[in-house]
Amino acid sequence: MDFNLHLPINVKSGKNAVDLNSHLLKSFGNTCLIVTGGKSSRLCGALSDMENALRKEGISYDIYDKIGPNPRLDHCFEASAKAREIGAYFIVGIGGGSPLDAAKAVAVYASNPDMAMDEIYTQTDRNKALPIVLVGTTAGTGSEVGRVSVLTHPVTGRKKSISPMDCYPALTLADPTYTASMPYDITVSTALDAMAHVLEGYMGSKCTDIPTLFGEKAIELIWKGLCFLYENREERLLPDETLRAELYYGSLYAGITLAYCGTAFPHPLGYVLTENYGVPHGKACTAFMGLFVDRAAEFTPEKLDRALSIMNTDKNTFKAVIETLTDLKGITMTENEIKAFCERWSAVPANFTFSPGGFTREDAENAFRTLFLK
Repeated sequence: MDFNLHLPINVKSGKNAVDLNSHLLKSFGNTCLIVTGGKSSRLCGALSDMENALRKEGISYDIYDKIGPNPRLDHCFEASAKAREIGAYFIVGIGGGSPLDAAKAVAVYASNPDMAMDEIYTQTDRNKALPIVLVGTTAGTGSEVGRVSVLTHPVTGRKKSISPMDCYPALTLADPTYTASMPYDITVSTALDAMAHVLEGYMGSKCTDIPTLFGEKAIELIWKGLCFLYENREERLLPDETLRAELYYGSLYAGITLAYCGTAFPHPLGYVLTENYGVPHGKACTAFMGLFVDRAAEFTPEKLDRALSIMNTDKNTFKAVIETLTDLKGITMTENEIKAFCERWSAVPANFTFSPGGFTREDAENAFRTLFLK
């Protein structure tokens, strides 16, 4: 048995979570910067709810709303200057995974005015990040309950993550009703992202008793939503309020498994598809899910069998559902492109090490060949 447990977050969940828990915001200070994207947080009502909550508590704020998909490092750096300018005591992130991840980077930069932009990846002797409050509006990332922030470099275009302990949110206000405005394609991609998070962690070498419990609940909830989306893909029907909530909470359960275990090889390989082909993050990761479960069948068969039994399905059906919803048939690569893409893994990343049976650069090349070679 392994009951090691460390969850340094405070999550308040349910309908109207922002309003009902606004009093908790005052403990962080009287000024904050809201970090968000251009439209979604307004469309779903999360931004206006937070503004009302801040006004109710007498907290002044400003808004930085330039965060797009795959948040750029320079935008986070720019937002941090704005946070210092207004004297922000804490950072509020509102949106899907991109604004939430960005808020974590902004919190680090804001408390370290002398930090160069690229030093966020390497500098350890620094001031603690500002407190972070997160409000999620999609059902995929799980960033609301973890410390990982995936950032895109504005020059190289490459995605790379940070995961310092002070990037755990101090407070998460989790209201699944904000996810109701997501269109079909985003609902699919975020659900796929959540499934990638949970299975990569659940099958990985770091998964112990506690993340296993969270992971099994996540698998149950997310698979139910994915089956609905698969069965109604022609009509592009959207989940009802109950299923939306199950997908959202499933993503949080998956996020806790992710926070404990990290991801496996589908995530770094998926970065290549996002950077070079514009594939949404969730679909980019599940592009490799078929190969991942094949390796799990070989190296962690008991874990895979347990996951499939929770889903009440078999491996081939699971792979068919994921492949159909991911739908990347139009992407092709040359041998030279594959070699160039894989140069980034001259040193074996942790994601490879944590994968079932381990994973190498040569395995990565073979994965791209299997799926995309012309």
